[in-house]
Amino acid sequence: MSTEESQFLALYEANLIPLRVCLVGLTWGLHDYFVTIEDEVHYIWAQNFNFSKFMFLWIRYYTLALLLFDVVQIHVFALPGVTSDNICVAMDSIIRVVGAISLWAVEIIMQLRVYALYHCSRKIAFFNSVLFLGSIAGYMFVLVHNAQRRRAVIASAITLPLPGCPSIHTGIEWAQWVPATIYEGILFGFALYKTIQSNASQLRKGNRISLRSILLRDNLVYFFGIACILVFNNLMVVVITHIPWFSYGPFHAAVGILTTRMMLNVQKAAGRTAFISGLEEEEFPEERSRPPLAVGESWNVARNTQLTSS
Repeated sequence: MSTEESQFLALYEANLIPLRVCLVGLTWGLHDYFVTIEDEVHYIWAQNFNFSKFMFLWIRYYTLALLLFDVVQIHVFALPGVTSDNICVAMDSIIRVVGAISLWAVEIIMQLRVYALYHCSRKIAFFNSVLFLGSIAGYMFVLVHNAQRRRAVIASAITLPLPGCPSIHTGIEWAQWVPATIYEGILFGFALYKTIQSNASQLRKGNRISLRSILLRDNLVYFFGIACILVFNNLMVVVITHIPWFSYGPFHAAVGILTTRMMLNVQKAAGRTAFISGLEEEEFPEERSRPPLAVGESWNVARNTQLTSS
């Protein structure tokens, strides 16, 4: 087999992977939707319309729309005669932007959680806002840089009978999600520091671990999960790792699922039992009939609970 034939087969196999994996992402997103729809109805739909409710619904249904878009776009482009160099260059940027919109919405939610955990500190909010805007600027810089060179990168492969646009990644494309990854790492650091500080103090005093502390502990799981997804996304683009390109489907699904479950967990935690050193106490009767709180109200409850227990 000649070198050209082996390169074509490698490209063809690389293009088949997104065709299959995007269906996994959509299936995962739909499965989680139907598993958690009862919680959504109970905790979200019962609220009056507010910013928190809007953000939940936006992330929830934008994620599903994005997963459907991934499947339709990838499978339509796999049809013979659909793709061209202009279409592939344009769609490459569009896919990244629509995915980034989902991530930016998630990062807004995470900023609000950190803001609440640090007693609504304006300094923390300003610091995180500046970093957030900086991560967007860095993302857009890399996006424009790669878009200007994308046509030349795929020029030799665009005429090949491939199922879709050529799955070729070169240049500084690996840096596309680095700004967001760094920002997620900083948010994770904020949550980790506050978790260690809060739990150590309360356990040393023998006090109950408050609702706010439970949320702090949960934050670590969600923040760390998003950061790991971003790191893996970067590794897929780096050629030396030999990790194939899976498409953005699983990435979009994981980000949306983690965030909506995090927001639902705020609601559930608001009516949970208090904990002492991780051991559950008897639930108070008045909590059994407590109506669901708005997400913003839950953050305030968590903050006020910590203030009264410290």
